[in-house]
Parts: sequence; C-alpha cells; structure tokens
Amino acid sequence: MALVNHELPINALQTYLQKIGLATEAVQIELLVGGLSNPTYKISIGQQRYVLRKKPPGKLLPSAHAIDREYRVMQALANSTVPVPEMINYCEDETIIGTPFYLMRFLDGRVLTDQSLPGMTRQERRQIYCEMNRVLTEIHALDFVASGLETFGKPGNYFARQIGRWSKQVQQATIPIPSALSKLIEWLPNQIPEGDETTLVHGDFRLDNLIFDSKEPRIIGVLDWELSTLGHPVADFAYQCMAWRIPLSLWRGIGGLNLQELGIPSEKEYVEMYEERTGRKIAGHWNFYLAYNFFRIAAILHGVAQRAVDGNTNATDAKENGEKAGLLAEIGLVCAGIKN
Repeated sequence: MALVNHELPINALQTYLQKIGLATEAVQIELLVGGLSNPTYKISIGQQRYVLRKKPPGKLLPSAHAIDREYRVMQALANSTVPVPEMINYCEDETIIGTPFYLMRFLDGRVLTDQSLPGMTRQERRQIYCEMNRVLTEIHALDFVASGLETFGKPGNYFARQIGRWSKQVQQATIPIPSALSKLIEWLPNQIPEGDETTLVHGDFRLDNLIFDSKEPRIIGVLDWELSTLGHPVADFAYQCMAWRIPLSLWRGIGGLNLQELGIPSEKEYVEMYEERTGRKIAGHWNFYLAYNFFRIAAILHGVAQRAVDGNTNATDAKENGEKAGLLAEIGLVCAGIKN
C-alpha cells in the first residue's frame, strides 16, 4: 500500500499566508517531521521563519493528533514560566492544505535526540538533565486555572480514565495485541494508588521534544503537547523516567549505560531532584507509575503499528516502532513484578 504523501499545496498555503498578513514574498517549505505524530514543516518567508504543524491525512484513531489542544495549551503558556514558542494562528479549514493546522514562531536552538548526549562533557550532560527536571516541575507547578486551562481536562481519577482510554484504543485496533500489553491492561486497574492530584501534564515530556539554547544548557521551548491534559503529575514525571529502564539498543533510552561515567544522574537521583523541588514523596508507588507508563507507550506504539498496516503514515520506521510495543510492555511487566 502506498504511503501517505505529506507534501503541502504551496500555492493554496501562500494565498492563505498572504490573507493573514504573513506572506509578503515567496514561501519556502521544509518537512521537519512527517512521522509518528503530526507532520511538521519549517516555513521560510524572507528572513521570517515559522513552523506549521498539521493533522496527518486519512483515517485516524479517535482523539488522536489533537493539534487544536496543542495550540490552545501553548497559547495559554505564552507568559508563564514554561518556555513555549509564540503561537501565530490556528486554521481549522481543511480546504487550505487538506487538514487543520497551526502556525508558530520557529525557535532557533538545539534539538538533542540521543539521551546519552554524545560529545558533551560530564558537567554539560548533568546540566541538561537538571534543566529537564526543573522545567517539568515548572509545568506541574503552573496554576492551570489562572492560565485558562480549567476545562483542558477532567480533574481527578486520572489513572482509571487513562487506563480505560488506552485499553479501549488497543482493543479497537485490528492487529494482534502483544501478550505483555494484555496482561498490563488486566493488572493496572486494580493497582491504582489511593490519593489524587491534578496539574497540567505534558504527556510526552522527553529530550527530543525540547529545544535548548544554542550554547547554554537552557530550554527555550517545550514542544509536542499533543497528549497534554489535566492529570497526575507523577504519571507525567514517570513517563520521562522510563528512559532509565529502556536499553539504548531497544529505543531512545539510557538503560544499561555507565551513567556515573557520563555524568548523567541515576534514576534514584533524578527522582530525588523532583521530590526536593516539588515536595512530593513518590517512592512508595514508583513501580506502578513506571508500569502504567510502559503500558501507555506500548498502547501508543500499538496504534502506530495499526497506522502502518493501514498505510496511513509516511514514517519509514513506523512498522518497526510499532513492533516495539510488545517489548516495552514486557519491561512494564518487570516493573509490575509479573511474569510474561
């Protein structure tokens, strides 16, 4: 089956950009991301640079690729302590380029993809990790009501709702469910810790969704808010901490690396940083939080595999990443203390 074409209709886009006062000269387009999530493009107009992010074409799973929510949350964070790009415009008219899209200011900085941070000194690596920890605590400390995000999600009962949502999405797919993922779907609902807390959560906070200053170990933009909502902050934090359990050979992780030699904080130290910054004590249910997140990422990748089968993705590694769903779910079983 042919892959989806992510080329933009440049004439229609230029006409639209002229209409909203952005395009005064020829528009140049460069595909930045056309993969597992929302296709993303760099738009150059003279000396001005923007980013266009759109829904992918074709049949999509329910509630997936919510670029309207991305736009809303980043717009709400414009004057907060959480660094985000400047939002320019949201367009829901599908006749322009085929799907809804939004425009934001291009941030010129570093996007780091390898979590072992090759080429850096021990001190530089530590500073990068400390900065990630700091910015995530800023997200969780935000007054979401004052920011106009009180209706951005349902407060309370977060784990039960999320487990139900992702379980349903897995079960709606037509491809086989990995056995480890099935076991997590069965185990998790009965293990939810007592007590609850609600903050803004990013939902996909990891190194390559951040833009760092070109020289300093400082985050200038948090991107990819597609999965953001109101939810439990420790769930959001534990999502990032999966990296310590994932071998680099499997996916984008640092599991098995000599972290002390690299200067990267251990998982225990990174958790303690977060606890000290936030006052939260999370060690008692840490295995649940990790198992939940391995279930969630496995469910997401199961959806990626479904899109690959349907031919509704342009990512060359979509099928490969989809196959990782079972392997990541198996790590979740280890966290939960369950044999597969």
